[in-house]
Amino acid sequence: MRSAILDPDRLVTAVASGRQRGTTPPWRRVEIRYVELKAGRHLQITTYDATQAFTANHPVGGPALIAALDELLDLPLARWVVTTSTERTTVEAKTPHTALVTTEAIESDGEGASGGASPAAASHDRAKERLLPESDPVFVALGISDRDGRLKPSRTAKYRQVEEFLRQLDAAISEALGSGRLRTPTTEEPLRIVDLGCGNGYLTFAAQRYLASVRELPVVVTGVDVKEQSASHNAAVAEQLGVDARFVVGTIDGVELDQAPDVVLALHACDTATDDALARAVAWEAPLVLAAPCCHHDIAAQLRRAPTPSPYAMLTRHGILRERLADTLTDGIRASLLRISGYKVDVVQFVESRHTPRNTLLRAVRTGGAVGAMKGGSVRKEYDELVSTWGVRPKLADLLGL
Repeated sequence: MRSAILDPDRLVTAVASGRQRGTTPPWRRVEIRYVELKAGRHLQITTYDATQAFTANHPVGGPALIAALDELLDLPLARWVVTTSTERTTVEAKTPHTALVTTEAIESDGEGASGGASPAAASHDRAKERLLPESDPVFVALGISDRDGRLKPSRTAKYRQVEEFLRQLDAAISEALGSGRLRTPTTEEPLRIVDLGCGNGYLTFAAQRYLASVRELPVVVTGVDVKEQSASHNAAVAEQLGVDARFVVGTIDGVELDQAPDVVLALHACDTATDDALARAVAWEAPLVLAAPCCHHDIAAQLRRAPTPSPYAMLTRHGILRERLADTLTDGIRASLLRISGYKVDVVQFVESRHTPRNTLLRAVRTGGAVGAMKGGSVRKEYDELVSTWGVRPKLADLLGL
């Protein structure tokens, strides 16, 4: 690994994570790659503790680079993945004296030394290092990858959705822990995560696997779905993986949990099911909420029935524009209602549109009591003017009693 990492013409990236049993390394994750700076090519080392990242750039060939790398390689990290222009090598510690080493070839895309930009060149377009590799047992058990750990072509979109949602979850949890908005979990009081409308548990299992095994956070996950078949399937997968996950049969708006969750997730709950999920999160006063809405039929239907306010007739005259407006209006209203309910809200794109057209994510962190909920509050005033102008009555507003 050392020789591969020290070769700037070969290395694409090197990533280390986890800890060997009975050890406590100073970092939970390490990322290494070469970058082009004004002063020339440098090896960039980014280390992550429980709450933040630290980046250091070392000139190629300098003694500081070698010393920094050797220090990292001496740490009792559990897993290294070193990707070069020709192969990917994974080293996983099994005992203090043994490791599992696997190497796979990387097919050339026709570029590189003979045809264009070097694969090791520092590029913002390079594929991201995966939080959970395609070969992870979770994806094999869920049927996203085959028994040999290769991603099934037909499941690529689902894998990308889960991976990018997981990336957003990872960043949101780090930020919330760092700001004190989310309590620090312990073995006695693990982080309670609920996945509303979990379906076949893709996100439930991926979140449990990443947070518990990679980030080493004490977590307990619960999946909720209306289908008995989903609960039975997911329970069997949990047993196969040997993980502590609970699955409950029930509707999002009717499910009862023993304890209120710390984190509420909802991936593509259809139409007003997303409103149900957001309303439950607010009722639970969940510190962190991540929801990726699906279809937006409710507001779209209301727009078809209500007269379009002037001068916006061109936005609803054509069906496709009206649908896109309904999507934007619905999620804008949801964000506003969450703010009124005491949350700081960001609306972001969490995955590329080629993987799914439903790629908007509402990321909400509870900041305290209701903000601007009174009639004269600025947030409430903006919301009232918006729904009055368009003549719509959002389902989430009814659920929240606003």
